[in-house]
Amino acid sequence: MLNKYPLWKNLVIVIALVIGFVYALPNVFPDDFAVQITGARSSTEVDQRILDRAVDALEAKGIEVKESELQERDALIRLNDAESQLRARPIVQEALGRDYLVALNMAPSTPEWLESVGAGPMKLGLDLRGGVHFLLEVDMETAVDQRLEAMSGQIKRELREERVRYRGGDVEGNRSIVLSFRDESSRSEAFDLIRDQYNQFLLDEQTEEGEYLLVLSMSEAEVKSIQDYALEQNLTTIRNRVNELGVAEPLVQRQGADRIIVELPGVQDTAAAKRVLGATANLEFRLEARQDASSADIETFPFRDNPNREARLEREVIVTGDNVSNAQQAFDENGQPQVNITMDSVGGDLMNRATRNAIGRRMAVLFIEYRTETEEVVVDGETRTVDNRVVEKGIISLATIQSALGSSFRITGLDSIPEAAELALLLRAGSLAAPMYFVQERTIGPSLGQKNIDAGMMSVLLGFVLVLCYMVVYYRGFGVIANIALTLNLMLLIACMSILSATLTLPGIAGIVLTVGMAVDANVLIFERIKEELKSGIPPQSAINAGYSRAFVSIFDANITTLLVAVILFAMGSGPVKGFAVTLSIGILTSMFSGLMVSRSIVNLVYGGRQVEKLSIGGKLANV
Repeated sequence: MLNKYPLWKNLVIVIALVIGFVYALPNVFPDDFAVQITGARSSTEVDQRILDRAVDALEAKGIEVKESELQERDALIRLNDAESQLRARPIVQEALGRDYLVALNMAPSTPEWLESVGAGPMKLGLDLRGGVHFLLEVDMETAVDQRLEAMSGQIKRELREERVRYRGGDVEGNRSIVLSFRDESSRSEAFDLIRDQYNQFLLDEQTEEGEYLLVLSMSEAEVKSIQDYALEQNLTTIRNRVNELGVAEPLVQRQGADRIIVELPGVQDTAAAKRVLGATANLEFRLEARQDASSADIETFPFRDNPNREARLEREVIVTGDNVSNAQQAFDENGQPQVNITMDSVGGDLMNRATRNAIGRRMAVLFIEYRTETEEVVVDGETRTVDNRVVEKGIISLATIQSALGSSFRITGLDSIPEAAELALLLRAGSLAAPMYFVQERTIGPSLGQKNIDAGMMSVLLGFVLVLCYMVVYYRGFGVIANIALTLNLMLLIACMSILSATLTLPGIAGIVLTVGMAVDANVLIFERIKEELKSGIPPQSAINAGYSRAFVSIFDANITTLLVAVILFAMGSGPVKGFAVTLSIGILTSMFSGLMVSRSIVNLVYGGRQVEKLSIGGKLANV
């Protein structure tokens, strides 16, 4: 029996190995240490002048710049080592001021010809690549106040529709709403209406100075329910925003009663991540106040594009960004950026009810942003960093209502395309139920990650070399074949992880080490079966064929059971456990391919198609 593969099978193996080589190759080119410059706001541009100022500041401090480049929305300065990177960040930040954010980064150095075919290095986890760790605090007081304001507006609207005359209705400082009526019958009618539709309030009827009062107080159980909802909604929104950013293997989880932990490994734009995650970019749609409106019922806001221009708006909010179901960035008939908004059924109904009786009046789109600004202050001669919580409200547009609006309309008056795209992203991902503030930001530097990479690489190489030596000593020529197949298996594993954009973590490196052992285990089973066949006296060619065919069942069973365990780990685990499961799963598949097909192809190349008298497979040379 002559051991030979048909031409098509050899071609499949060669093509798979060539593709594996191409897509594993980018991992040979190490990332450069870099600092990234991004505008603090989406409308702030980074141009060549800003980049030159940063480079000049670094060179003035004696830091050598490897390369600087202006990208689509930011700038990147590549440096020679981790020490230069750590020194560069505060220097560039001081030179550019608070209008720009400077972040540590690792810039890929993959050649353009590899990028042209979609090849790129593996994504590395937080423990290897570095990244950012955020601790955010949800403003629970504002969450309750916002909910009360929304309910107050709804209650007043329904009282007007039922023609129940009242006064007041604003939210008081003790989480209550006080309505005043002229007579007891009006109060009783309002009592029945509110009791039936708003059972989350405790109702108390009072009489003061001839006025009939109805006090709506929120129960403690309802307050806790609102706070829990705010935290869960913010968790969901943050996860959606992380998905929009395209971050691999992120960690978003609750900590305590009002905090959220976010870890973003290997993000390409840490500044944009912080801006997008922390922005409470919500919208309020309000009608412009009439001239005869009471001062208690109006608020005055500036325009975002012109702070010197103001408009008076009604306090009552028609609808908010919470009711947005979809948002897409587009362009108007003049080529200016706009955002096309689609509301849910509730929001569309509220918008229609408010605008059908307001045709000819103007409606404003109010943009509300909560953010944290860092400021250095001197206290007792010592410089300290203080986080100030800032609330900005500005009118995006003020347009005349031509006809009753429904679920779909557009927002114009935005400063730039990036601002429109970011607003659409934030609304599409979901608005935050309550403002969040960064209470802790920790950057895990690439230098620490590099130490983990070095330690992981050392463990892989050590295990790999020991296995190679053992196979050569014990199995001689067949051991060399197994080592070639093992090397190609490692290449295929890296290529698959790069193609699938799987994230490599320290547990993932442990999975690679385990895969090396499992891959060589298949060859050990095959070689031992061949030796047994030779001892029984059958010819070498028949022994080779029998060894591969009869060992297949054992190899397949062992690998399938391990693969099932890896799938369960991936489904049930999180974070590091998932990283280990992904690497192990891919390693099992590549090891079966290399152990059964690649090594067999090499054996066929060496021994197949000719008369063989002996095999170099360890121990005594086996003769025919």
